[in-house]
Amino acid sequence: MTSTVQDPIDLLRTSLEEQFQRSTDQLAELTVRSRQRSHGGYDHDTLAALIASARQAVSDTAHALRRMAEGSCERCTADISLQRLEILPHARFCVPCQRRQTG
Repeated sequence: MTSTVQDPIDLLRTSLEEQFQRSTDQLAELTVRSRQRSHGGYDHDTLAALIASARQAVSDTAHALRRMAEGSCERCTADISLQRLEILPHARFCVPCQRRQTG
């Protein structure tokens, strides 16, 4: 008998992978539109802002996936809690280190 209960980390990873794909697809589409004479119906400034936002989403998601694979805080190498990753998948620091960073 196969269990249908998935590990919360696996669910989060799958969600991040799907987000990465959506953001990558959006960036590709916007890049194509930026090369069109009419900018695909967007004005130049709006299109530039959308491209920048899509690039940031791709970057944040890629970093989140990398940190999940590594599973640790960039400062102290402690594990970043699942609850924190669920709320902020691109979290770079565990809660104590984040408090020291912003405090």
